[in-house]
Amino acid sequence: MSADQSERTASVAELKALAHPLRWRILRLCLDRAWTNQELAERLEVAPATALRHVRALVNTGFLAAEPVRTGAKGALERPYRATGRTWRLGLVDVEGVGLAQRVDLAVLAAHRAEIVEAGPDSVRDMSRGVLRLNAESQAELKARLLDLVGEFLAREDPDGEALSYLWSLAARPEP
Repeated sequence: MSADQSERTASVAELKALAHPLRWRILRLCLDRAWTNQELAERLEVAPATALRHVRALVNTGFLAAEPVRTGAKGALERPYRATGRTWRLGLVDVEGVGLAQRVDLAVLAAHRAEIVEAGPDSVRDMSRGVLRLNAESQAELKARLLDLVGEFLAREDPDGEALSYLWSLAARPEP
């Protein structure tokens, strides 16, 4: 995953593929190492057929890539998958007006919540929530500065560092 990729708008097929929290969890797992469908099913506590359906959707949209077949522990051939990093800087624009972008946003939130729950009560390292009032120009500046900062830390990748998950969300509030 490269921090300097330029932003591109997701296609409808990509939005549909990313609109399920389990798919985001699969992508997160497959970012650090290659996982087989069976390993994913066991880790995520779902049926292998369910995991396979989600893996296929991610492969078909280029978010997961199959690695060469390998021999598993019991001698069976198995295919591992790795995340491609194509979700980085992916713009979510609801071109068909059917709420797919919001479904993707909610899937990301649900996946992040599931990771926090799975990691246990002592997993949160820091959290902040607040309210801002920004015009479009200030919002764009905030986003650019955060992307630069995250990119700086992505490039650092401390080999002895703790694996951390982060989520940045800026959402409009309903006016009173």
